[in-house]
This record gives sequence, C-alpha cells and structure tokens, in this order.
Amino acid sequence: MYNKFFFKKRNKVFVQDIYKALKIKKKITENYIINDIKDLSLAEEQDISFLHSSKYKDLACNSKCKTIITLEKFSKLLPKEKNLVIVDNVLLNLAKVVSFFYPDSLNDNFDDKCSKPNKKKYKYVKFGKNVLVGKNVKIGKKSFIGHNTIIESNVVIGNNCNIGSNVILKKTVIGDNVTILDGAVIGKKGYGFYPHEKKNIRYPHIGVVVIGDNVEIGCNNTIDRGSISNTTIGNNTFLDNQVHIAHNIRIGKNCIITAQVGFAGSSVIGDRVSIGGQAGISGHLKIGNNVQIGGGSGVIKNIPDNTKVMGYPAKDIRSFLKENR
Repeated sequence: MYNKFFFKKRNKVFVQDIYKALKIKKKITENYIINDIKDLSLAEEQDISFLHSSKYKDLACNSKCKTIITLEKFSKLLPKEKNLVIVDNVLLNLAKVVSFFYPDSLNDNFDDKCSKPNKKKYKYVKFGKNVLVGKNVKIGKKSFIGHNTIIESNVVIGNNCNIGSNVILKKTVIGDNVTILDGAVIGKKGYGFYPHEKKNIRYPHIGVVVIGDNVEIGCNNTIDRGSISNTTIGNNTFLDNQVHIAHNIRIGKNCIITAQVGFAGSSVIGDRVSIGGQAGISGHLKIGNNVQIGGGSGVIKNIPDNTKVMGYPAKDIRSFLKENR
C-alpha cells in the first residue's frame, strides 16, 4: 500500500483497542492484533474493514477480512466466523477507527519541509523558478518541473514527465511519460464528512493518487486522494481541462475525458471510456468498458460495456435522440 509512504500508522493495535476507541464495552475472548484498516476487496485476515450497505454483502462474505464494522441488521448476512463490531453508524465509527490507526490523517496543512530542489540530487531534472520540493521526493530522468510548482514530501514522479507551472502534488505516485498541465492540484484530501449533531465531522483520507504511464492531465484539474483505498488513473488516459475526480475513483486505461466532467466518489470507470464535456458521474457506480457518454449527461446508474448514452438521466443514445427530435 502506497499510504505507508505518506502516513504514520499506529503499531500493535489489538481488537480490544478498537472497542475502546469506539467506546464499546464487550468481553473479548481472543484479543488478537489488527494490522491495518482496508476496504473489503483488499483486506487480509488480520485487517479490519466495514460493511455499511447490503449492496456489498457478497464482497464482505468473500473477503479474507476477519473483523468487520457493521450494523446489527447486516449481522445475519455474514458468515459466523467473522468477528463483527456492531455499531449504530458504520461510516461515523469507521472515521474514528481510521483516525485511531492514523492519528495525523486529518492534517492536510502545507508541507513545511519543502525547500528549493537540490540540483545535485536531481541532476537529470530541469526546474523552473520558485519550485519547492519536500523530503524523500523521487523524480525520474528527463523530467521538467514548471515555475512555482510545489512537490510535497514522498511524492514519486517517473521518467520523462512534464509537470506544468503552479501545480501542487501531494500524496501522489506518478508513472513515466506523464504530462500535468498548469494549475492542477493532485492528492488533496477528499470531500468527506458526516453531518453529526451541531457540527460536521471530517473523514480521514489515508489513500493516495496513483497515476499510470503516458497519462495527460489538463489545466486546473483537481484529483482527490482516496479515503481508504486509492484514487487511480490508468495508463494512456487523457483528461481535458477543469476535470474534478473525487476520492476512490478508479479510471481505466485509454480513456478520454473532456472538459468540466465531474466524478463523485468511489465509482469505477472501465477501459476505453469516452466522456463528453460537462457530464456528471454519480458516486458508487460502475461504468463498463468501451462506453461513450455524451456531453452534459447525468449518469446516475451503472452502464454496461459497449454502450452509448446521453441525457439526464443518461439513457441509450438512440432513445435520447428519438425523444428529442
């Protein structure tokens, strides 16, 4: 997991510590170690995960994860060998557990360890004026970094990359031959919080942004890092200007995304997907391979492979054109 580069994790967390952090009184017959908190698809046996919707029941049943935070009403859906941490609000208590494992994860202040780049260390990199680079940053050969750009600690940039001016990179891993145009902000915390009583409670974001090879990211793009899992952009995908990608989005290979498209969190976009300008993709959706989405469309449900859609709500393009003659 790339988050080990960017976030300090508490060591030797036992299941009893989880109950204490959540203020749950329960007798523990086996006080075993919990290694980390991960989503259901990535969690190993000694990790902890969560189930907040019956939509993910099969994923929870098949997960290697032994310990799952969930609601009482979902307890009958899961195998008996799972150790269920029963709460009244899964996502709110998940935020508490993430904060317990990663105490600094809510801190998104600027990196005060940034300084002018060491030209000897980066002798094969060309820097513009007023560039700042944090600790343990890796930049590949033949890369160019534009004026006034800030690369925060532990960021990784591959070979032959072109990073524009006024770009901010934090908690990001970038492949080879990537172009990021002026004004992009990549790796900031996502827009995650819970309205609770008299205040909004911020949700920690311990994921990162992972960008594949041969990707182009347009001017003034904003790409949020993941909450539990990572935000990813596949090889050879091109993003136009002013695109917003929310936390946990996974975009496949060879996609074409034009200007002012917005993605809500946790949707999965297949390979070779084309999206027209000003389209909006709702959260927790699956967009198949070879899908074409017309400009200005609003996608609010899953789209199967090899489909062309348009309109709001987005529908088969032939139906849309027939209705709007």
